[in-house]
Amino acid sequence: MHFSSETSSNGVVERNFTLGDITGVLWSPALPSGDAPLILSGHTGGIHKKAPGLVTNAHHLVSTCGFTVAAIDAPGHGDRRRDSEDEAARAAFARARETGAPIGPIIIDYNTSLAERAVPEWQATIDALQALPDIGTQAPIGYGGMTLGVAIGLMLTAVEPRITAAAFGPVFAYEALTEAAKQITIPVEFTIAWDDEGIDREPSLALFDACASLDKSLHIYPGRHNQMRGFDADAGVRFFTRHLGHTSTSSA
Repeated sequence: MHFSSETSSNGVVERNFTLGDITGVLWSPALPSGDAPLILSGHTGGIHKKAPGLVTNAHHLVSTCGFTVAAIDAPGHGDRRRDSEDEAARAAFARARETGAPIGPIIIDYNTSLAERAVPEWQATIDALQALPDIGTQAPIGYGGMTLGVAIGLMLTAVEPRITAAAFGPVFAYEALTEAAKQITIPVEFTIAWDDEGIDREPSLALFDACASLDKSLHIYPGRHNQMRGFDADAGVRFFTRHLGHTSTSSA
């Protein structure tokens, strides 16, 4: 892992890094604690590791709880090079928008491919982060994401025992994700946008039902997924603090 830059703002240190072809960012307290939980943040499709909502949520988790937060660009996103598969998916999205064709099947096929590529990259990132002296192997690990971040996160959480709590937002649910959910027994929190005509609520509810965890909760918001309050920062604080521990850095 190579850190290419470091900035600090309001007690939050931001470090950009590369790990082979992986591009990522790590947010941590200015005065880190060795036992602070590590949150892995998965971004939505079409954006990147430092999208405004992710940065805001990361700063909230760091400044409110003393957590450390890491995000990486999904393959073909952000600072990553796009291969022929990524370009073909972008072209398919453009054609669907022009013709009014449904984009759900395109998203499902592309998310499946991205998850297959991203899961080993996240595992390599966890390995590298745990080698850092300010994180180590004892820090509990959680995962949070929406849409593409959920597709990747479900597949990752199903096979990665180091993740011990996960918060999932809206996602285009499909069979492979349902099968992954059946393997997940850690505490999970699902969030669904109730009135999103693009992301059908019924498969999302079935995905929640399929999750094998005995400690799971469902949060429902009106409107579309992009009208929600993002990855609800306060809900995330409560969930991850309850299941991963707490290192308070403020009275919030």
